[in-house]
Amino acid sequence: MSTRCFIRQARVEDEEALYQICLKTAKAGDDASDVYSDPHYPGQLYVMPYARFEPELAFVLICNEQVVGYAVATSNTRQFEQTLENKWWPVLRQAYANREEQKPFDNKVLNQIRHPHVAAQELVSKWPAHLHINLLPQAQSGGWGSKLISAVVDVLQKKQVPGIHLGVNLQNEKVCEFYKKQGFTHIIRSNAIYMGREL
Repeated sequence: MSTRCFIRQARVEDEEALYQICLKTAKAGDDASDVYSDPHYPGQLYVMPYARFEPELAFVLICNEQVVGYAVATSNTRQFEQTLENKWWPVLRQAYANREEQKPFDNKVLNQIRHPHVAAQELVSKWPAHLHINLLPQAQSGGWGSKLISAVVDVLQKKQVPGIHLGVNLQNEKVCEFYKKQGFTHIIRSNAIYMGREL
């Protein structure tokens, strides 16, 4: 049976699928279900705030009527950080006020909610936008990752954003080759491998 795939903007009804895809790829590209006690934890950082606050830069890949991948972005990292500080983190801080670490990666999320990471100035000065992209294993072929990035880049170019960056997990360095083919180059290596692309 042939697989019918296409890309469209994310919708409210996609939210649970976005959480699941984020969870299934949150351990350096592998399934992180065993290291988070709440399946929504990674999505609260890496996908849902983008879908909520910059929906024009949130795209999903649909194959056989199932959401199997996404790309989400912000056009202005500093402005996005402020939006989350005003509208996203306070809600989660209240909801998770009594949460404690139960599984190995829980505190990666809980600590970020309580003390959000701020992007380095050397990243946002030249590459003010940033991107997150994840695809389930069955969707990691056929050029769909490239097409998702292109969908985001098209919007950013229309907004005249000068550049975009992304972070690669230090344990997932092999994926850097894919990003190089998309025009990204190495910027810095710190808590992650940061790569950027001028637009």
